[in-house]
Amino acid sequence: MPTTLIFGASRGLGRAFTDQALRQGHRVVALVRNADMAAELQTLGVEVVQGDALDAAAVVQACLLAGSEARVVSTLGSFRQAQPVDYQGNRLVIDEMERVGLKRLLLVTSLGCGDSWQYLPERAREAFGDEVRLKILAESWLQTSALEWTIVRPAGLQDGEATGKAVLSQGQEVHGLVRRQDVALQGLQLLTSEQALGQIYAIGEPGLQRS
Repeated sequence: MPTTLIFGASRGLGRAFTDQALRQGHRVVALVRNADMAAELQTLGVEVVQGDALDAAAVVQACLLAGSEARVVSTLGSFRQAQPVDYQGNRLVIDEMERVGLKRLLLVTSLGCGDSWQYLPERAREAFGDEVRLKILAESWLQTSALEWTIVRPAGLQDGEATGKAVLSQGQEVHGLVRRQDVALQGLQLLTSEQALGQIYAIGEPGLQRS
């Protein structure tokens, strides 16, 4: 049974990763700040450490509980939150993984990071630019770490069941939408792929319409 440690597991994209990992029979460990969400995830079979991603001790506790063979997913983000974790939270995860001996990390950021900034519409830059810049810093920190890493940059995220039509791409202009469940499905596959090591992918679904 593979072990997947998820940071950001309680909501949005992180919850999609949690759901898909459980469906695939993984042992799932998660760091969760909110007590109600922690209790909910525990009823689903998730091993939960309650704490904050900005607290190094809590991050270490989650890493140690998962064990050195665990694969790690971080979807940490903080759109319009008082304490942004896009950079500092992800930096802590990266640093503490290195310190305690975990090796494999899938970092999920967003379109607009790195060389995809040029494709981000002006309206999106105005709305999400600060968060994207923090995610860019997190990507850079990861790329200079000793971890075995993969980065995924999703298009606009949509709820709903996976369609199976999401497309991974590299070095191409990507716009539009993608289902959170599809990102999770593809992301978990990337975590086990040797070819994905040190690679950056965009993911979107051509033709997906807003529901």
